[in-house]
Amino acid sequence: MDHIRKAFDEIATGYDAQREFIIPDLRQFYGALVWAAESPSVSPEILDVGAGTGLLSALLLEKYPGATITLLDISEKMLAVARERFSGSKNVVFRTGDYSRVDLGGPYDLVCSALSIHHLEPEDKRRLFGRIFSVLAPGGVFANADQAEGESPYFTGKYREYWDEFLKNGPLVSTESAEICRRRDTLDRNEKLSVQLAWLHEAGFSDVDVVYKNRNFIVTVARKGRASSDVPAEKGSGTA
Repeated sequence: MDHIRKAFDEIATGYDAQREFIIPDLRQFYGALVWAAESPSVSPEILDVGAGTGLLSALLLEKYPGATITLLDISEKMLAVARERFSGSKNVVFRTGDYSRVDLGGPYDLVCSALSIHHLEPEDKRRLFGRIFSVLAPGGVFANADQAEGESPYFTGKYREYWDEFLKNGPLVSTESAEICRRRDTLDRNEKLSVQLAWLHEAGFSDVDVVYKNRNFIVTVARKGRASSDVPAEKGSGTA
């Protein structure tokens, strides 16, 4: 993970300014996650995994102003930008660490992530989903806005063409676009959406679905069911 930390340390200060020119329909993409990040509490405990500069956390705090949110990221320079963003906020906690390895803390009502988990190797992704399940309170939700590999080489190629065209027609200069493509090729470890959904079910989540998809940009949502003792028995289900 050290190569990932170094890569994001290098781009920390300009990261937010480039987002809408790098990710197609960024606002709808992030908006779908925020919409899906449901909690019965008006002041939920939230963990932002791979929080970076705090862009997602800021949107979550607009929805839940009374929340306590922990930003966890491997890059101290990215978190330095987040510290500026949330200067004076008392309900924001910053943690530097490799979230694929460190203790996640908890319990949380919501665990969210945006454009980060796809950097992990497959087994680390799979293990992380299980670890997130374990730190969520019963009824808690894990919402992840991320990238996914196409379900076949054909679709992987089509998605790549779509993204390349978006970058080519945007305001970034050719050198910036080339650098983005270089980072994409060296840092991304995308996994098929079908595999990610299977891992979420395997982790123990009771409700799993896709609430947004634009080619390889996806938002998955998984809810941890409540303990059976908390669920009212259906009428007529009692023993004779």
